[in-house]
Amino acid sequence: MKRNVYLAADFGAGSGRVIAGWLTRGRLEMKEIHRFSDRQVRLGERLYWDFPSLLQDLKDGLSRAAAEGYEVRSLGIDTWGVDFGLIDARGDLIGWPVSYRDQRTAGMQEQVFSHSLDRQEYYALTGIQQLDINTIFQLAALRTADDVRLRKAAGLLFMPDLLAYYLTGHVANEYTIASTSGLLDAKHRDWAWSAIDALDLPRDIFGEIIKPGTDRGRLLPDIAVETGVGEIPVVAVGSHDTASAVCATPLTNGAAFLSSGTWSLLGVELTEPILTEDARLAEFTNEGGVCGTIRFLQNITGLWLLQRLMAEWERAGERQTFDILLPAAEASCYNGLVPVSDARFSNPPSMEIALRSYLAESGQPAPQVKADLTRCVLRSLATKYAEALQGLGTLTGRPVRSLNVIGGGSQNALLNQFTANATGLPVLAGPVEATAMGNILVQAMAAGEVSGLDEARSIVSHSVQMRRFEPEKN
Repeated sequence: MKRNVYLAADFGAGSGRVIAGWLTRGRLEMKEIHRFSDRQVRLGERLYWDFPSLLQDLKDGLSRAAAEGYEVRSLGIDTWGVDFGLIDARGDLIGWPVSYRDQRTAGMQEQVFSHSLDRQEYYALTGIQQLDINTIFQLAALRTADDVRLRKAAGLLFMPDLLAYYLTGHVANEYTIASTSGLLDAKHRDWAWSAIDALDLPRDIFGEIIKPGTDRGRLLPDIAVETGVGEIPVVAVGSHDTASAVCATPLTNGAAFLSSGTWSLLGVELTEPILTEDARLAEFTNEGGVCGTIRFLQNITGLWLLQRLMAEWERAGERQTFDILLPAAEASCYNGLVPVSDARFSNPPSMEIALRSYLAESGQPAPQVKADLTRCVLRSLATKYAEALQGLGTLTGRPVRSLNVIGGGSQNALLNQFTANATGLPVLAGPVEATAMGNILVQAMAAGEVSGLDEARSIVSHSVQMRRFEPEKN
């Protein structure tokens, strides 16, 4: 007997998965079908996403689902935020999408806010934390260079929109992913036309905004045959991966969420954005969520620092695993701290040199072993989380009573304990696969199998075992 499933295509900044999910007696069951790397490729001065490979891996995941005998009800796609592709009037992709870690946006913030937009007015309109990686500054870089790609463009599609377009032929911009761009009106949840006009960006590249749960169209006939899954519908989910992850976070009253991975996204769920000058100065952002919610959060550089350290050590022939590093870091007595979101740690040639240089410049002791650097990174993250939680309580007017950690970082018990100690709050860790779960549950909402956000979160609570970390006494 074939099992009816929803498929989640979840693209992270480092790897992607296609996961099958189905509901059984109030629980969500899932199985990974296909895992792959999300490669970035440097060509000349630019750092691109290998989009053809991403699309092929998605199709390979569909093919494997068909080969395993699944009857696929629908597909949902989520990715990281801000990056996009441009298509021309014929619908052809104009070059590969450029990675947010590319250097083309260097200096763009200063230029935009010196010549085109007022920082305070811009935040009051969009509510977006002003980061160099944001789509607005990527587009400003293209406009400043009079780039032919922008002049030829007939449509802008964020990464999940672009993948869905090549599967269905339908052009649309999903709300939660569009909200990461810095070009969306946070109150009216439509394009921020005044900002778009101030930057002299072509209005016609910004398409229809659709909400999570909307049918994006069915697989094109040739792809339906190629993959073997048939002309299944593609459903717009919380297409920004954090939107899907928060959907699957069983939040209780007074709880904040922390989506922990390459990036740390720490915040609370609201019904309306907070667009005050205090929120701007505290570097909080208002991003769209599912079911009409707002994710009021701070983007914090996350486990990227440790991932880069481990990759660097491996290239030097000194491969490290978490099973080795974390117990050693727990035993270490090193107490140095770094500002994890400092620009110097964004994409340095050597993360170890960048960390050691900052510690030396700030008069802190030099780390002696790898475990010291590991402990430094994890304690620094926990310290930043505590600072962000204080800001959340002040800005929302309601104290945070607990923290739900979701995503891959929820498996890092040492980081979770450091976080509980730094914040003085209980930390609930899990689910690990929150993004895929949220993706699937929005598809189930669209199909009428789940009634809404409350039932979705109840299903998650019954489907996973979460671990609790209490603050330790000194």
